[in-house]
Amino acid sequence: MCGIVGIYCFDKRRGVDREVFVRQVDALAHRGPDDGGAYFEPGVALGHRRLSIIDLGGGHQPMWDSEGRLGIVFNGEIYNYRELKKELEQEGHRFRTDSDTEVILNAYRQWGARCVDHFVGMFAFCVFDRQERTFFLARDRLGKKPLYFYKDDERLIFASELKAILMDPTVPRVMEPTAVVDYFAYNYVPGPQSILRDVQKLPAGHAMLVSPDRVVMQRYWDVDFSHVDRTKNLEQNATALIAHLEDAVRLRLRSDVPLGAFLSGGVDSSLVVALMARQLHEPVKTHTIGFDEAEYDERAYARETAALYETEHHEKIVSVDAAGIIDQLSWFYDEPFGDSSAVPTYYLSQATREKVTVALSGDGGDENFAGYRRYQFAMAEDRVRTHVPHFIRKNLIKPVADIYPKADFLPRYLRAKATLTNLAESHERAYFLSLTQKTYPRLLSPTFLTGVSEHDPFEHFQRHLAQCGTEDRLARLQYVDLKLYLCDDILVKVDRASMAHALEVRVPILDHHIVDRAARLPAKYKLDGQQTKVALKYAARRMLPRQILERKKMGFTIPLPEWFRGGLRARAEAAFFGQKGGYSGLLDTAGLRRMWYEHQLGISNHATVLWSTLMFEEWARRFMSGGDLAAGAVLPRGARPTRIQTEALPALRA
Repeated sequence: MCGIVGIYCFDKRRGVDREVFVRQVDALAHRGPDDGGAYFEPGVALGHRRLSIIDLGGGHQPMWDSEGRLGIVFNGEIYNYRELKKELEQEGHRFRTDSDTEVILNAYRQWGARCVDHFVGMFAFCVFDRQERTFFLARDRLGKKPLYFYKDDERLIFASELKAILMDPTVPRVMEPTAVVDYFAYNYVPGPQSILRDVQKLPAGHAMLVSPDRVVMQRYWDVDFSHVDRTKNLEQNATALIAHLEDAVRLRLRSDVPLGAFLSGGVDSSLVVALMARQLHEPVKTHTIGFDEAEYDERAYARETAALYETEHHEKIVSVDAAGIIDQLSWFYDEPFGDSSAVPTYYLSQATREKVTVALSGDGGDENFAGYRRYQFAMAEDRVRTHVPHFIRKNLIKPVADIYPKADFLPRYLRAKATLTNLAESHERAYFLSLTQKTYPRLLSPTFLTGVSEHDPFEHFQRHLAQCGTEDRLARLQYVDLKLYLCDDILVKVDRASMAHALEVRVPILDHHIVDRAARLPAKYKLDGQQTKVALKYAARRMLPRQILERKKMGFTIPLPEWFRGGLRARAEAAFFGQKGGYSGLLDTAGLRRMWYEHQLGISNHATVLWSTLMFEEWARRFMSGGDLAAGAVLPRGARPTRIQTEALPALRA
């Protein structure tokens, strides 16, 4: 895993500030402390920070092909690089290293832009063609690896993280108002827009060609829910699924450094560990964190799987440093990020990195196989909705929902207001409302809200629903979750938390072959009444005990409501109401104060929205207050400095 950055000037006579660019590269040193490289030629700069995983001695970047025509900076892993290398050698290509980076270079020489079709992995890379003077940028199918870019009339700057782009003081730091609204609705910023007006994210499954006269973006992959395979029964589907999972895990065990796994004790991470144990010749190194509060602690469940597969199990009790963790998250996440499970993910990554450099995780099972309880609620509500005429839902149920009291303290299925509200809406709009925060108008200033009155965060749902290619109710919700929640929340959370500690996390359940197979499953093999992840659990039944397969989903949660009344209280009050608070200038202090007191008195549980507001304010203080970001971009202890490439490249053929 690594960090990449580059600059393309549309006029090659424009110079690149080398000092600023090296600072941009070094801003990513936490992602790659083992090595750093930078290359310059007129109007172009390429930079790379390396975390050495494969071919420890031979993978220095920027890397060049034998002719000196193609150069590359690459973040990620191509798991099938050995198979591709053999195939490319048969086509006449020669290799000087055993790295997957060189495989990408020769794959681009062989197949051009369609090289991405051959890759099994997670990646964001740029290939520079010196002959044609083009950048070819690509991001993996599901967005496991990030890629931001800034473009103006004179240049394009790309980077793995937003902070690297902002190390250039000439890049404007102007918030995009609609992205602010989206953040407070979703608790993250949905792509392709970033929180900044002038910075975009390359969408997952897309590539971009940059040349002197144009920039062209094109989608090369999408998950297809339209071809459901109804020819196989549950047993046949489960057998095929296990075969794909075994292959996905096998490929992700390729590493020249110590390797382990995250283990929560849930179905997904336990299944990954079980498959690892089948293939490794030594005990799997498993890692779990816990909290003092029993209702948030999954260690007992993780121990069951660890004991069953005789893993080398490591546990760590998290004692949260409120001030420290907020400072760390606001720096490493670049954009405001309101998912509080970033906290345990950060600490889990920190603890895991003490033992290994690579960890496999169980992410993706819920999105692929309909594991979230919200799918149950959505489908149950839809069954009711089909029996109640729209006229009644609009004119009777909706008015009742509007006056019904809130009951946030109750479980989701007992909150009549939420259920009535959803029944009055369409299937997809109701699902959107169940996922998003509806209190942000109480938080944001009236002046700001007036300027964004025509923007509806539901537009992101509508955009993806228009592209999903199926009318199946469950599949449509899954498609949107893959495009939004998985890509811009879950995968962002894991990437930033793990890379903060130079830990590479691999996600076998999100192998695109498994995603494709899951999309072809009939709905009944994913969600059947109250049973979730039907095919996956059936496939795992010979490897995992019943108590793990049937245990209620817990989620990676933290005692946030209690923290806001305890260890986080002083920090939050200072950020919201103190003399140096309100950095963003966008909040309605009176509305926020009412919510704060309601939470402190136990009238309502506002922990989620308070956390997202706190992270927004801390991000604004760090990135928007006019401070010098370069002060935070110091090389981590032990990180090697970035080396400017001075070796002459071969002359290009005329």
